[in-house]
Amino acid sequence: MQTKAVFKRARPYQEDEMNLPVENLEEAIPFYETVMGFQTVSRSDTPCKSTVLARDDIQIGLAENGGDPTQDGCFFEVNDVEATFNELKANGLERDDAEYRVDTYGENSFRVFFIIAPDKLCYCIGQRV
Repeated sequence: MQTKAVFKRARPYQEDEMNLPVENLEEAIPFYETVMGFQTVSRSDTPCKSTVLARDDIQIGLAENGGDPTQDGCFFEVNDVEATFNELKANGLERDDAEYRVDTYGENSFRVFFIIAPDKLCYCIGQRV
């Protein structure tokens, strides 16, 4: 039986996890729903096309806001980094090796892996060690 991963916290690389830039919202959403296990909470067309996605205790927002997705993304703290990788892989993440490493941020260390979404946003997914 596979342990379900729980996403506990989201921290943006830039300024706002609720305004992550994507070039095409309609093309981006399926990856988050299918592979990452998020659900669409709301959508808007003003001031730009955007959506709010939720999973467990976190929400993120994608927006066609003109920003550069290659320069943004989030750190997701999870309860079990290995269960998270296995879940994403079972959901269609095309990757065989998580390439785990330990990163330290301030006084906290996390076992992490990285993924680049098809929309080019980068995500660091980690568990506190």
